[in-house]
Amino acid sequence: MRFVSFSSVLTLGFCLLGNGCSKGITRATAATVFFVRGNVSFGDVERNDFRPVTSESKIHVGDVVRTSDEASIDLALIPGVFLQVSGNSEVKIEDLKLTKDGNETAGGVLDRRASVRLNRGRIVTSFSESAKNASQFGITAGQITVRPDSDCLFSVWSDGRSTRATCGRGEVKVCVDAEPPMKIAAGYFCEWPTASREPNVATADARAQMDIKNALDVELELLDQAAGWQNRRVF
Repeated sequence: MRFVSFSSVLTLGFCLLGNGCSKGITRATAATVFFVRGNVSFGDVERNDFRPVTSESKIHVGDVVRTSDEASIDLALIPGVFLQVSGNSEVKIEDLKLTKDGNETAGGVLDRRASVRLNRGRIVTSFSESAKNASQFGITAGQITVRPDSDCLFSVWSDGRSTRATCGRGEVKVCVDAEPPMKIAAGYFCEWPTASREPNVATADARAQMDIKNALDVELELLDQAAGWQNRRVF
């Protein structure tokens, strides 16, 4: 009887120490501010409680970020997801979570997820997915949701009535209501509402060309800031 009891305790101990019997621990996190230009604020829309963004601000799920004309903010949502919110934009953070191995005191990230809603303006995103740490990310604007389909660089613009998604590198997947997803490869764009089910070549549209040029310029800046951020081991 004692042997059985001891074996049970020993088995439980191995389950607690081993990866096979443990479950990941999910926790909410906050976006990290890389850089702020001009007048940028964040806060709670329902309470009309907004305050200026600084380099020390932590932007959480439910917060809305607003940029004035000529302003912008560079953010790290989760590892591998870096973005710039351009001037005269409004973005809401809808999801921001990390799932870690419960037995790990450092590292051990099992899953990373983030999602934002673009109410108006422009977001440029640089996305890099680690082979070891799964990432889920999406930008919703109007009736569409844009998700990376590979390591990629892309831009999403909306004025609240129409929305344009442009891919500068890699490939993105666009979901529109219950329709099958549309894939947009590098150098292509699509604008909604539209009856077309095929993306268009960016070189045929001056706005899409500017989307790509702006995204390429922004990516250099984001990756430079991300290198210093990773060295600080925020996560």
